Amino acid sequence: MADQLRLGIVGLGAQGGFYASLVAGGRVPRTVIGAICDSDDAKRAAAAELYPDVPFYSTYEELLDSGDVDAVVTCVPHYLHPQMGIAAIQRGIHALVEKPAGVYSKQVRMLNEFAASHPETTFAIMFNQRTNPLYRDLKALLDSGELGALRRWTWTITTWWRPQGYYDQSAWRATWGGEGGGVLVNQAPHQIDLSQWMLGLPQSVYAKLAFGFKRDIAVEDEVVAVYDYGDGVTGTFITCTHDIAGTDRLEILCDKGKIVVDGSKTVTVTRLQEDEQTLSKGMTMDEVKQIFMGSDLISKLTSTDTRTYESVWGQQHSDVLTNFTDHVLDGSPLIAAGSDGINGVRLANSIHLSSWLGEEVPVDHDEDLYLEELNRRIVSEGKFEAQPA
Repeated sequence: MADQLRLGIVGLGAQGGFYASLVAGGRVPRTVIGAICDSDDAKRAAAAELYPDVPFYSTYEELLDSGDVDAVVTCVPHYLHPQMGIAAIQRGIHALVEKPAGVYSKQVRMLNEFAASHPETTFAIMFNQRTNPLYRDLKALLDSGELGALRRWTWTITTWWRPQGYYDQSAWRATWGGEGGGVLVNQAPHQIDLSQWMLGLPQSVYAKLAFGFKRDIAVEDEVVAVYDYGDGVTGTFITCTHDIAGTDRLEILCDKGKIVVDGSKTVTVTRLQEDEQTLSKGMTMDEVKQIFMGSDLISKLTSTDTRTYESVWGQQHSDVLTNFTDHVLDGSPLIAAGSDGINGVRLANSIHLSSWLGEEVPVDHDEDLYLEELNRRIVSEGKFEAQPA
């Protein structure tokens, strides 16, 4: 068994450069940069200056065939994640795919099926928020059943403000053919994943999206989506890229309590002495009158705890990279198996499709219909080729 992992960095942009710096800076134990590739010749000079002893290739195929790497992390446009993941696994090279796993679930399903046929090769995804102690603790609390059954959740996450110049810097950005969508595929995939990781996949989605609402772009910059879990249980997801003040607030209501998360930092958990329906049925009219008159009766039936979490910049990403290495070298359990990536893509696809069709759609929707609607928008842009069926 090797005592270190030679990691290939596919794409030396902002994200790939960040991962390279983490590895080179010793923040990913037992990992070294095996090789770097980027189609931009300007990146070759940058890599030569920063990492003079690391081989550089112009294509990912050259890197994969070089013998210089045991694994790769894909830091490239979203559409390329599945094909690069398949190409790596096909050669016995372990693959850590950036989020999202792809743009449409049909291509991600192909990646998952191919990876499943090669279980000897590691396939993981960069869901770094799953290492966040705040969300790990929330998931453990929800999974414990202490707060009872889920009733409703709402997540308003509008801290993704992006000025027009952000979109104008690249011709592929915020296009259907180049990026595959807007805030749902660029900024918010982590929250989409966290919601389903902690609270499960809904049965269906109804969404209202605005495309180019407050920015000169083709894709969505405003999202309001309602998830239906059945039996009256719902979730509401609100996000956008034009709210300069921004809000990050998650509320989860359960039968025996409520969780409120502000700024992905402060968590307040309110616990009920008994489940809400039992309290309701057992309350006398005199007690109801006391509540209406402003008594503190409710506070006597509940207890509240507040905790603030601190984060370390870059720690989450280095934790996922370290976990990936540990899994390859030692078989440690993965934080996020690559196959998990399809869930968030299915949700984002369902939100798009609901808005396009103007109707509620199942999360287990017709993948061919989604691709047909996506390609219609790609073709109308006139800049990119339609995606293969």
